[in-house]
Amino acid sequence: MIDWPPRINLAQLPTPLSKLERFSERFANTNIWIKRDELTGTEVSGNKIRKLEFSIAEAQQQSCDTLITCGGIQSNHCRATAILGARLGLKVHLILRGEKPEMPEGNLLMDYLSGAEISFLSQRDWRGHEDLARKLQASYAAEERKALFIPVGASDEVGLWGYIKAAEELQQDFRALQMEPDFIVTATGSGGTQAGLIVGTQILNMKSQVLAFNVSDDAAYFDAKIRSDVTLWKQRYNQAFDEQQMQINTVEGYLGAGYGIAGPEIFETIADLARCEGIFLDPVYTGKAFHGMVAELQKGDAGALSGARDVVFIHTGGLFGVFPQQQNFRFDQAPA
Repeated sequence: MIDWPPRINLAQLPTPLSKLERFSERFANTNIWIKRDELTGTEVSGNKIRKLEFSIAEAQQQSCDTLITCGGIQSNHCRATAILGARLGLKVHLILRGEKPEMPEGNLLMDYLSGAEISFLSQRDWRGHEDLARKLQASYAAEERKALFIPVGASDEVGLWGYIKAAEELQQDFRALQMEPDFIVTATGSGGTQAGLIVGTQILNMKSQVLAFNVSDDAAYFDAKIRSDVTLWKQRYNQAFDEQQMQINTVEGYLGAGYGIAGPEIFETIADLARCEGIFLDPVYTGKAFHGMVAELQKGDAGALSGARDVVFIHTGGLFGVFPQQQNFRFDQAPA
């Protein structure tokens, strides 16, 4: 029995788990399933809301009236925080990495429409974003407001609960479908979704192996980040959990030129799945992870998913990130 901390029901749950019938036909012995976490809401679609259910509950527990968080200019997490803040009557202040664009689009447009206050910080100065957050907290305190700082992606010991809860939902899905996949595959960018799934599957004694494809940093970073977050989670919530038993598997090789930069093969994969199944990935997270998963499956026994009969891909959202990069799609491609 899991002793859950405070949580606000904000997401449309449970999300569907369905088989990619036509896409799976490309593989002789593997069924690919997709957990539709891009359907957690409309404007707040994606994985971030699962973590924010616990992060914002923590803010309310501390009597905060302001949320400060940070990310890239097209951050899905920042967009979700801005919209949820508007719905709950909380002020939101975003710290975004990069120069202010002349015309906002995608997630940034939604940030503005949701009434978020935005500070832009250059890539050169980004290492100081937590210092800026603390200064903003002090500034709001001087105005007799109380602000909670939520880190990038809500990936900390509080947000970790989001995908522990999602693992419980997946277990229920698997029981209903009478199957247990060999692998649960996700993109990893700030580590919170990956960490929550690893902890959740271990607590629930699930046999599925969590496999993540990095869209930033490297495997060593995620190993250290997850171990640090899990240690803080154990301490804060007095959890009896053996972190030495964690299997942190991050597959490298599909990051490309860097975070948020996708090569033509990623855009081809996005268009391919859209034509085949009517499901849309994004070029920052899910497109890279799905492409990596398919490439590893095609390697057979030499790949990271060797012997997989059933694979579940976590669709973590990101649709609004497609529009700022629409120029990278080839509209002259004939359907496969």
